[in-house]
Amino acid sequence: MTIPNHIAIIPDGNRRWARGRGMEGSLGHEEGAKRFEEIAEFLFHKNVSYVTFWAASEDNITKRSKHEVRFLVSLLQKWLAKSLQEKTFVKNKTRFRMIGRWDILLAKEKSTSALKETIKQLEEETKGFSKKNLTILFGYDGRREMTEGIEDIKKRPSEKITYEMVHKTLWTGDLPLVDFVIRTGGEPHWSAGFMMWHTANAQFYFTKTLWPNFKKIELEKALKDFSERERRFGK
Repeated sequence: MTIPNHIAIIPDGNRRWARGRGMEGSLGHEEGAKRFEEIAEFLFHKNVSYVTFWAASEDNITKRSKHEVRFLVSLLQKWLAKSLQEKTFVKNKTRFRMIGRWDILLAKEKSTSALKETIKQLEEETKGFSKKNLTILFGYDGRREMTEGIEDIKKRPSEKITYEMVHKTLWTGDLPLVDFVIRTGGEPHWSAGFMMWHTANAQFYFTKTLWPNFKKIELEKALKDFSERERRFGK
């Protein structure tokens, strides 16, 4: 089976999953959070080197209720603080990164400073690992990422603009190009220019399965589908 080097996942459907069960929408995020660890661990076991999750867009943070956003921050802090205390990423030799403008968008929230410190410690103690890479995009917008990259390039007018230069100016510039994108939730569309540079030649997989129900058996289907495709890269 052909295994992608870098898989990016858009985990859609948490709120619909919860509401379908008569639960508060934000509780779907709690169930969905369990899939993060399960799916990442399974993919690393399959020898995928880079796993990137889109946890929330800028619009998710600025347009949804404060209650829901605070719940998301609380979930992340709880998971990451536990991982830090138990040295989970260190034991698994996994590099952790969190990318996005969440800290700016949530600067006035009391919980922001605690999450920021937890992330800082995790990124510092895992920066030496390279075989396994887990990245969380939180408060991320691909259009803003590209715009800021262009602004950075404008400051260097004497340099020749190359693909490599553009890549390196991005927030996600340390990550390799994405091979395979999985979007759950049954709505096959792109959002906010998601990793637009990195996904230029990626294969896409859309499933109706809501994220909380996206378990190993569903992931196996996605990987099998990728393996059976022929990537021609324009040839």
